[in-house]
Amino acid sequence: MTHDILLAGFGGQGILFAGKILAYSGLMDEKEVSWLPSYGPEMRGGTCNCSVCISDAPIGSPLVTEPSILIAMNTPSLEKFVDKVKPGGTIIVDSTMVDAKVERTDVNTYYVPASQLAVDNELAGGANIILLGKLFKETGIVSPETFKKAIEKVVPAKKAALAANNLRAVQLGMDYNG
Repeated sequence: MTHDILLAGFGGQGILFAGKILAYSGLMDEKEVSWLPSYGPEMRGGTCNCSVCISDAPIGSPLVTEPSILIAMNTPSLEKFVDKVKPGGTIIVDSTMVDAKVERTDVNTYYVPASQLAVDNELAGGANIILLGKLFKETGIVSPETFKKAIEKVVPAKKAALAANNLRAVQLGMDYNG
């Protein structure tokens, strides 16, 4: 099984951090993994996306051009990548930031008001992790235990208190049924 995942949004939304957590999750499940960040020169506020491949077999290219999973955190990202998702794939949209709807009927689409959920639960900057929670629930790509270990690995020791917030955020995503 191979998961070609594309996370996309604006710089500052935690796209690369979320991708890194996905990559570490795959490593901890002893899968083949690649993580390839891509961002414009503007960084914060500019365009940003991240390709993550998690596979049982060796990965030929780290660049995801036809994702099986797309996480879109803003309208330009959804518009740019929606038609590239493989038929039968999954699209997860931050519906707080994106008011457009996916017209395709050959993909599974989930709308999660992740940015609003983050604000309502005092998890500033946690929308990216809420969307990962939804991803894990809907795809079973890794186990919750593996994800917890990945968060503990990726969050720097000096910010260890943030690991608990990230775990709360993933649970919000897993629990969301809208």
